[in-house]
Amino acid sequence: MLSRIYIKNFALIDALDVSLKNGLQVITGETGAGKSIILGALRLILGERADIKSISKAEEKSVVETEFELNNQFKKFFIENDLDYEHQTIIRREILPSGKSRAFINDVPVTLDVLKELTSQLIDIHSQFETSNLFTAEYQFKIIDGLSENKKLIEDYQQDFFEYQTLKTQLKKFQTQLSENTKESDYKQFLLSELEELKMDDVNYEDLQNQLSVQENAGMISENLSQILSRFHQEEIGILSFFNEAKSKLSKIAEVSTSFSELNDRLETSFVEIKDIISELEDESEKIEINPENLVQLLEFNNKVNSLFLKHNVANIEALKEIRDQLAGEQKGTAEIEAYIKEILENISSKEISLESLSQKLSKNRKKSIPVFIKKAENLLKKLGLEKAKVDIEIKDSSEYNQFGKENIQLLFQANSGFPLKPIQTAISGGERSRVMLAVKKIIAESDELPTLILDEIDTGVSGKVAEEIGNLMREMSEDMQLIVISHLAQVAAKGNDNYKVVKQDIAGKTQSTIIPLNDEEKLNEIAQLLSGSKITEAALTQAKELIG
Repeated sequence: MLSRIYIKNFALIDALDVSLKNGLQVITGETGAGKSIILGALRLILGERADIKSISKAEEKSVVETEFELNNQFKKFFIENDLDYEHQTIIRREILPSGKSRAFINDVPVTLDVLKELTSQLIDIHSQFETSNLFTAEYQFKIIDGLSENKKLIEDYQQDFFEYQTLKTQLKKFQTQLSENTKESDYKQFLLSELEELKMDDVNYEDLQNQLSVQENAGMISENLSQILSRFHQEEIGILSFFNEAKSKLSKIAEVSTSFSELNDRLETSFVEIKDIISELEDESEKIEINPENLVQLLEFNNKVNSLFLKHNVANIEALKEIRDQLAGEQKGTAEIEAYIKEILENISSKEISLESLSQKLSKNRKKSIPVFIKKAENLLKKLGLEKAKVDIEIKDSSEYNQFGKENIQLLFQANSGFPLKPIQTAISGGERSRVMLAVKKIIAESDELPTLILDEIDTGVSGKVAEEIGNLMREMSEDMQLIVISHLAQVAAKGNDNYKVVKQDIAGKTQSTIIPLNDEEKLNEIAQLLSGSKITEAALTQAKELIG
């Protein structure tokens, strides 16, 4: 329930502060007094675009603040949005002199999306010419689902439908990715096979180059090693023979002079090292084998490696390994995508089974409720002066699931007898729209918990008995909800549980609008004035008393 409105520095309103109650709250006032300004301010609370031109005093900020009495059903919203839940919740919108606007819920800054999400559940403002939502499938399904008691079913269905849509989006994404991968898959597989054939994990590129060099120079290496070893091993003039002789003579000198002992030891060590070198040279000499077949194999392998270096624009085996692993990962990724697609298709199939079951239940309940809707709507329209009006709801199967089930809806209308029913958006006239919408709102109010409903002059253009019925209808609706009505009809004002008047006055040379609550006497005079004009007559007062009852 909307319990308070506070407006400051907004258009003609310098400061306005009014408390509201439950039931039927009727606001009256002369044309141009500022009723539309109050509604414009309330629309800011609904998240509509702020206009810097609305600021009266350009150097000060404009403030619109509302207070709502909330029940515990809103706690979930506050928890999900990290807000403090309060039974008396204050929602505020500020327009700064710079033109920027800010929104607050219980003094916590929020985005406009969060503001809209909450206030759309709290206020429904319906003006005289705002009937376009009556033409939407969403609104028409809301009408019939309220009568069908489909609330839980539609919540379950829409949760499944949201997940179904998400799965279909994922499927499209992976299918696109798989298609792109498949286009290059064969070539990438060829590149991967080339790299895998090298068995690079077992290859030491430096050792390969050394082996190749040895094979290419095997004859020269073998010849030089033979000559070296021959020079070492010649019996009389060989290096080892001379080395042995020198070692023997230096050993004798070291025996008589300790100053040569160190040199003798170093020569002994060198001799051991030279013998080791000769031994290893002999081993290497035995390994040297001129093998043309091996040379060809090494050359072929080396050419493959160099060719892949060139193809992939790299200079070492490690870089080729990285490319190989990347290609292998991409090929594996393709397999994983195929697995994901299979899993998603299975989940979509499962969701379709659930959606089918829920949509059939929704449809069955809706079709049962159509006669109920027709009866209620036509009875209400007769009371509202549309005695010949006929309505119907046409539900047709759809080939695809939508957010309301597997069917489409069309509200049909005809105001005059003898003519076929047509879709309401093409069959309804301007003078009929408000009354049809009022009847629909009344039906919804009976079956669903509506937020605070604000009706702005939707009773324009009617009088007499129809005006009386509109007042009665509004009073009935207000028994289950807070209904705020802006009206020029005395018959409606008379039904108000509480009445308010918007007035415009000059204060210190400046025109200002405000709203004042009316006591019983002021209410009587206001109704009489609506009947007779600015000059209140005794007859008007008598009629006003009769209307109030």
